[in-house]
Amino acid sequence: MLKKSLELLRLEAAETGANTLKRSLNGVSLIAIGIGVIIGAGLFSLTGIAAANNTGPAVTLSFIVAAVGCAFSALCYAEFAALVPVSGSAYTYSYATMGELFAWIIGWDLVLEYSVGAATVAISWSQYLIKFLGKYGLHIPARLVMSPFESATLADGSTVHGYVNVPAMLIVLAITAIVTRGTKGSASFNALVVALKVAVVLVFIALGWQYIDPANYQPYIPANTGTFGEFGLSGILRGAGVIFFVFIGFDIVATMAQETKNPQRNMPIGILGSLAVCTVLFVLFGHVLTGLANYTEFKNSAAPVAIAIEKTPYAWLSSAVILAILIGYTSVILVDLLGQSRVFFSMSRDGLLPPVFSRLHPKFNTPAQSTLLLGCFIALFAGFVPIAVVGEMTSIGTLLAFVMVCLGVLIMRKTNPDAPRPFRTPWVPVVPILGIVVCLVMMASLPWETWLRLIVWLALGMVIYFGYGKKHSKLRLAQVAAAAG
Repeated sequence: MLKKSLELLRLEAAETGANTLKRSLNGVSLIAIGIGVIIGAGLFSLTGIAAANNTGPAVTLSFIVAAVGCAFSALCYAEFAALVPVSGSAYTYSYATMGELFAWIIGWDLVLEYSVGAATVAISWSQYLIKFLGKYGLHIPARLVMSPFESATLADGSTVHGYVNVPAMLIVLAITAIVTRGTKGSASFNALVVALKVAVVLVFIALGWQYIDPANYQPYIPANTGTFGEFGLSGILRGAGVIFFVFIGFDIVATMAQETKNPQRNMPIGILGSLAVCTVLFVLFGHVLTGLANYTEFKNSAAPVAIAIEKTPYAWLSSAVILAILIGYTSVILVDLLGQSRVFFSMSRDGLLPPVFSRLHPKFNTPAQSTLLLGCFIALFAGFVPIAVVGEMTSIGTLLAFVMVCLGVLIMRKTNPDAPRPFRTPWVPVVPILGIVVCLVMMASLPWETWLRLIVWLALGMVIYFGYGKKHSKLRLAQVAAAAG
């Protein structure tokens, strides 16, 4: 099986010159990037959806289950990110441990994770925008804020079907333009937005706590309806699977390794630091959200915070929080776009994708053409696909990537036991095995339709790999050339 050696990966990490990414990020920047994407769609949109459909008030327990799985995976990511500080995240790690075919599968899976994740956030951004504008008497036609697969009942009782979600498409295209200009500017913008989002979460928790109605917690774990995943213990597991994608922030931090100063030290700080901060905030936020409003009120809403705030006397808080959420969502889309373009950059440099995806802009030193192409693809996804579908697709893609990284640590400890590891995953093999088990359990709890979409996506990826990637693989071509002469 064709694998990349650690020596080759370290040479790539040490490269300098015109066609290499700039190292401009430090530990604080990485934590901000992680928090920037973690505090986003999951907290402000899917929390309510999971509570209404799967968990009830016990959505807090789903966050804890998801966080435990993330913690095991984060420790494995941190070891790889310090060992092999190259862009590409799980794709690069799989190339070094399981070979080119598995690397392609996980790289293609990461494309699903990041692109659909950005689309999920854009759709939720659109719904919050509608609520914000509605407070000032401004209304966008319902047909222009829904996908063709969605419908809505208007105030007069009539039902309309969507055409396309125009605001969701426009915000993706706007953020794409920012990302093409480089990580330093993007990181500065992201840091400001992250500070705003954290402040909003803390204000919501502090002010909302005193208006919690204990009756909304009864029962804390609603009885199962007889269908797996609809409340009860199975609902908590499915809820964890549904909201799991909110934790992809530390995963995206790993894609920025080649743009990080002193990555051996700063990558573990960014990965583990962002996860720790956000887990605490998530549990507190979920507790307040389901305490302010009954979980049934969040049914089919991607803007549950707006519903919860209406239960408080702080009318000004509703507009302020929604505006902050709108601004904050932009950083999530920004980081998703950064992560996806960097994975494509790595795959293209290896020859598995066309050169356009690794061609850097002469002024900004970013894969600008790749970012623009991906931004247009994500914009179409956001405009034409419902949020429930894209959210679950992101979750299963994230979970599969985490399984591969945990497995990769086990393999690398066997095949390269003496490699210098600036950060070591503790309690190997226990931690990686637990990470694999928890992630697989959450994957198993997701609906079969989500599995079907994953299989179709991976099948499309295999067609591209055998039709293009395998024939143009630089590692494979170098091996053939060496054998010939």
